[in-house]
Amino acid sequence: MSEDARSDTPSAPLGEHHTATRNEKMVIAASSLGTVFEWYDFYLYGLLATTISAQFFAGVNDTTAFIFALAAFAAGFAVRPFGALVFGRIGDLVGRKNTFLVTMGIMGGSTFAVGLLPNFATAGVAAPILLVALRVLQGLALGGQYGGAATYVAEHAPNHKRGLYTSWIQTTATLGLFASLLVVIGTRSWLGEAAFANWGWRVPFLASILLLGVSLWVRLQLNESPVYARMKASGNTSKAPLTEAFLRWGNLRIVLIALFGAVVGQAVVWYTGQFYALFFLEKTLKVDGMTANVLIAIALALGTPFFVFFGWLSDKIGRKPIILAGCLLASISYFPLFHALTQAANPALAEAQARAPVVVSTLNAHCSFQFDPIGKNKFDASGCDVAKSYLAKAGVPYEHEVLRLSDDVTMSPVPEDQVEVAIGGSKVTAPTALAGMGTGARKAAIAAFQKDLQAALAAARYPAKADDARIDKPLVVAILFALVLLVTMVYGPIAAMLVELFPSRIRYTSMSLPYHLGNGWFGGFLPATAFAMVAATGDIYYGLWYPVVAAAATLVIGLLLLPETFRRKIEE
Repeated sequence: MSEDARSDTPSAPLGEHHTATRNEKMVIAASSLGTVFEWYDFYLYGLLATTISAQFFAGVNDTTAFIFALAAFAAGFAVRPFGALVFGRIGDLVGRKNTFLVTMGIMGGSTFAVGLLPNFATAGVAAPILLVALRVLQGLALGGQYGGAATYVAEHAPNHKRGLYTSWIQTTATLGLFASLLVVIGTRSWLGEAAFANWGWRVPFLASILLLGVSLWVRLQLNESPVYARMKASGNTSKAPLTEAFLRWGNLRIVLIALFGAVVGQAVVWYTGQFYALFFLEKTLKVDGMTANVLIAIALALGTPFFVFFGWLSDKIGRKPIILAGCLLASISYFPLFHALTQAANPALAEAQARAPVVVSTLNAHCSFQFDPIGKNKFDASGCDVAKSYLAKAGVPYEHEVLRLSDDVTMSPVPEDQVEVAIGGSKVTAPTALAGMGTGARKAAIAAFQKDLQAALAAARYPAKADDARIDKPLVVAILFALVLLVTMVYGPIAAMLVELFPSRIRYTSMSLPYHLGNGWFGGFLPATAFAMVAATGDIYYGLWYPVVAAAATLVIGLLLLPETFRRKIEE
């Protein structure tokens, strides 16, 4: 049946009464439980990245450590689309149930194995190599898991409740993050920081084997999707899912529209509202890590039911208006919300920035790109590098002003590489000619400058960290809840929409790729990219342009090209 014909096929009346059967409840529960477990595994690494880096990247040279740290961070996100291709194809060839059983086993085994890995002190360079390999397996498995779970649930759901049923799958990413937060916080509190850093970090990974056993047992009780079973019985399954999905323009066009007209916006809103918000609290606003984790966990707990609400609402008014409304609200509210978060979480920083803004003035624009995710680059080649590096690591917002010498001062003895840091009314001059100094002299000059800069910042009352007594915790939770609410708007209906966009014979393959391209690449790399933008400019809010522009672009593309799908049948 053609795409146009399918788009006009009405479903059962939206007001039709339907009570979920025992089998449908079992399908939702089993699919959701397994998916929560896989997200738990996936996010565990991110929450423990600092501890894992100390265990696996110690002792290697700077270049090797840099490569491995970036690889371990990025591998799980980078390979998700490839997992979508591999397991999406298998899911359309051999069935939904067996495919996501395989992906669950791979994910669970990889996570458990991380808890058993020898560290660098024991195994040398083999330790980080093994860690990266396991992270790759996790990403591949997750790439095949989501499409299978969403398709499986949707193909069991009544036409007029597909948004509601699949919204339970949408809660699982947040619940997985929430579960991993709770386990990490609980283990840290139970063992203490010293024991946790030494060996206790392994406990959350090893404990995942229990979740794996329960999830596999529950999913083994399920039957194949009725839609797929009928297709297989009638011989209508695809023999070449990849070819049909991506080498035929009719379907590829829908894949591209789904990616850029829905998923990219959904992805950046999801990662901004949960991961980047946590990063912003900890790294930029200098809120204690435990406090930040607890505050965002509360916001997640409050916001999670709205995934189901917006999934239900999308069965009534459509998927498209809810998803695009979330993108619109995100694009116009992120800057005021994050400014408000600064005022609530670290008011001393906001006050100091207003009272004594920091400006780095240089006579040329040749400064290094201040992006150093693992702290290995010393940034000591020029006064500009030294000044901006110190301010970035201290979490102090600044502006960069490039001065131009007029003709009458071109012969001035002022060095061309001179840099001044203005903090309100005071100025601190950075050392010059650092590249020509010996190691000892350079270190002494930098240390003296940093000491003067620290004193000037302290005099201007820039805080070294957020004062817990001054944090307006109810307001912080309210702001984080607002960010999570936007996440639920864009994410709650997305599974149902993706399922409905594609025909049954290539549904698993077709929906998995745009989902994981959007979430694995556009969303997964958002925190690192946004941090690079902040570090390069000194503006702590500059990184928000990434999600704002992406969400706005999705809004425009979606309005123009994205079809509404909520009245479609999906048996064809």
